[in-house]
Amino acid sequence: MFNHLPLNKLLTLGICLGLTLSACSKKDDDAKKTPAPTLVSTVTAQTTNLEIREEAVGTIEGLMDPTVAAEVAARVTKVLANPGQKVRKGELIVLLDATDYRLQRAEAQAEVARLQALLSNQGRLVERNQALVQKNFISKNALDDLTTQQAALKEQLAGARSRLDSVSHTSSKTHVIAPIDGVVEKQIVSVGDYVKVGDPLLQIISSKRLRAHLPYPESIAATLQPGLKVRLNTPTSPTEVISTIRELKPLIGSNNRAVDVIADVVDEPGWQAGASVNGSVIMGEHENAVVVPEQSLVLRPAGEVVYVIKDNLAQQRIVKTGLRQAGKVEITEGLSAGEVVAVDGAAFLTNKAKVNLQQPAQQVKP
Repeated sequence: MFNHLPLNKLLTLGICLGLTLSACSKKDDDAKKTPAPTLVSTVTAQTTNLEIREEAVGTIEGLMDPTVAAEVAARVTKVLANPGQKVRKGELIVLLDATDYRLQRAEAQAEVARLQALLSNQGRLVERNQALVQKNFISKNALDDLTTQQAALKEQLAGARSRLDSVSHTSSKTHVIAPIDGVVEKQIVSVGDYVKVGDPLLQIISSKRLRAHLPYPESIAATLQPGLKVRLNTPTSPTEVISTIRELKPLIGSNNRAVDVIADVVDEPGWQAGASVNGSVIMGEHENAVVVPEQSLVLRPAGEVVYVIKDNLAQQRIVKTGLRQAGKVEITEGLSAGEVVAVDGAAFLTNKAKVNLQQPAQQVKP
């Protein structure tokens, strides 16, 4: 098709085609050099109340861990509670041999019956002699002797009944019962052991009332005082307990130079004596603090910054920070509540960089 064109026209056409191809290639290179907008997620800065906390890791002490002891001397015939077993208050846990006490009780009952018979007979004698005195058949002195004997028998009968009650009470102690609700921690005796009064039988641990011991450095001892709120958490339970400082031990520990802060935990399921406890004493509160996620905070040569997203552009803001809690950071200067900031992808942004929003702006959860 170009064979019939003059040479000069062919040269001109070639130059035009070359320039056109060069311009197209430059446009493609420029498009490749332009960076794609950064994909980011965003949140809306919110205001909340942040607690000023002093944290420590301590231990939990059981306040109710009685060692059940024998109240009578006898041989162990049966142990009804084993280590790890839950027991209820009043539940039978150990049986002791009551043979001796049954015999003593039978003897005391016989003595009561004997005195009751004597007293009954003496009462009839007094009645008959009262009639004889009225008829002047016997002297009044004889009646007085019989009346005195009757009174003495009454006192003897009262003493015998007290003795019977005492033996019965002692005999009942051969049935050892749990003094509290709890779990058997240790079995000290076995079947066949002979125990004396006061010998330990079982140890029971109760979680109804516990005490948290939290060591705090002596440098903040002056700021700690009874009544301050304490947040307590333990690995054995998902439940957070809100308590208060019950007391501070007056002496600073010689081994760790720490102040022992004490707080009570009452009737919390899952909490166990001997476990560790994380405690946070609430020293104060920052009200209406502006907070953003920690991922939004980026360290740049100018300092700590956040990127405010507006019209799909990132605006760099130099900020000052305060408290950090539960993945959130307090912004004390440089950002206002309600502004939208970048979260995921913030570390890849620069000032006035274009962004694509991964999702609509969410609010920071308090």
